[in-house]
Amino acid sequence: MGFKIGLLGLGTVGTGTVQILLNPSQRHPLVQELELYRVGVRSLEKSRAIDLPPSIITTDLDAIVTDPDIDIVVEVMGGLEPARLLILKAIAHGKHVVTANKAAIARYGAEIFTAAEKAGVYVLLEAAVGGGIPVIEPLKQSLCANRLHTVTGIINGTTNYILTRMQTEGGDFASILADAQRLGYAEADPTADVDGLDAADKIAILASLAFGGRIKLPDVHCEGIRQVSAADIAYAEKLGFVIKLLAVAKREDLTTETPTTETATLQVRVHPTLVHTSHPLASVNGVYNAIVIEGEPIGQVMFFGPGAGAGPTASAVVADILNIAAILKVERGAATRSNGQPLLDPLLACSHQDYCTIAPMSDLVTRFYVRFLTRDFPGVIGKLGTCFGNHNVSLESIVQTGLRDDLAEIVVVTHHVREGNFRTALDEIRVMEAVSSIASTLRVL
Repeated sequence: MGFKIGLLGLGTVGTGTVQILLNPSQRHPLVQELELYRVGVRSLEKSRAIDLPPSIITTDLDAIVTDPDIDIVVEVMGGLEPARLLILKAIAHGKHVVTANKAAIARYGAEIFTAAEKAGVYVLLEAAVGGGIPVIEPLKQSLCANRLHTVTGIINGTTNYILTRMQTEGGDFASILADAQRLGYAEADPTADVDGLDAADKIAILASLAFGGRIKLPDVHCEGIRQVSAADIAYAEKLGFVIKLLAVAKREDLTTETPTTETATLQVRVHPTLVHTSHPLASVNGVYNAIVIEGEPIGQVMFFGPGAGAGPTASAVVADILNIAAILKVERGAATRSNGQPLLDPLLACSHQDYCTIAPMSDLVTRFYVRFLTRDFPGVIGKLGTCFGNHNVSLESIVQTGLRDDLAEIVVVTHHVREGNFRTALDEIRVMEAVSSIASTLRVL
C-alpha cells in the first residue's frame, strides 16, 4: 500500500516537487511508494511547466485537506492565508503536513504545532529555511545531544547576491538591486528580502529548534541592507572584512552549568555585519546560503548550499514527505506483520544488499598540479609539453618559477584530463635525462 499525497500549490516549488515524485528512478526506493493523489491550484486556466492528468487537479483546496484517502498534505502555496487555515484544517482531519512556508511558521507556529501535537500528527518544515540545505532535521536529530550556543547564518540569497556584487564591482545598492530584479534574483517588491524580514522569519525558526523554546517574531531585532554603501564595502575590504547580512541566534547563559529553557536568555537578530575574511561565512557568495552552528561538545559545524530554487527546495520537501512515509510504513508494518520479524524504519535502517560499482582511479577526470625539478638542459619545457600532449593531457599553464639546489623548478597545471593518461605521461617524464625529480603531484578541484 502506497502513501497518497495532496499537494497545495503548483508554482516553482510545487512543480519541482511533482518532478521528483513522478520520476523516482535512482532515488530512494520509498519514493516509488508515494502517489501524487490530488493537486490544488488557484486557477485551472494558468499555463504550467508540467503536464498532469486533469482528474487530479482541483481548485477546491478544502477538498484536499479533508479527503480521507490522503495521508500527507504538502503546502507549498506560500503566503499567510489561506495557507494557515488549510494547514490547521489538514491537522484537524488527521493529516500529516509538510510545508515550505517560513512566514506562516514564524508567525503561527505556536498555533500550528499545538494543534499537531493534540492531533498526533507531524508538521515538517525542512524547506522553510535554507532551501535545499539540510539544517532543520540535523538540529532536531543529529545535533540533539549537544548544548548549542550559537546559530549564525547567511539565510537570504537575494541580499547575499546584492552584497557580493557590491563587493566585487564597487557598485551602489540601488543600481545592483535594480539589476537583481531584472535578472529575477530579487522580487518586484524586495522589502521582505532587503529589509531583513525574510531572514528574521528563518532565524526565529532555527532559534526555536536550537534552543528548545518558541520565539515571538516581534522580539527579533531586524535591520536590512539598504544603508550599506559602496564606501562601507571598500573600507571593510581594506580592513580585512566583507559585509554580510547575518542572522544570529545566541544563548547568553554560557556560564551556567545547567542552563534551562526557562532561564536562558537569547540574542536573536538580523543585521549587516563585517565578517573577517578568515571566517567560513566570508566566502559564501552570490545566492548561496550557509549556517554555522556552534555547541558543546561538537564545536563548530557549517551547512552550505543553494538557499532557494525549484530543485533545492523541492529536495527538502520530498525529504520531509519520505520521513513521514517511513514512519507510516513502520506503523502499518507493525500492525500487519505476522512472522515476528520487526519492520525497521527504511530511512534509518541500513538494508542495502547490493554493492556499488567503484570506478578505478585511472578513469577519474580531474585537473592536476605537478612540480618538477629539472637540470639546466635546453628545451626542457618543450619536451614536457610534448610528452603531455602525446598522451592527451592538455595544459592550462607551464611556468619556470625559479631555482632550487641548482635545479630549475617548473610548475604545470593541467586542464581536466583522464588520470590514467596523466600518470602514463608522468612515467615517461620521470625517466627523462633532464628531469631530476617530480617533487609534487596534487589534484586540483
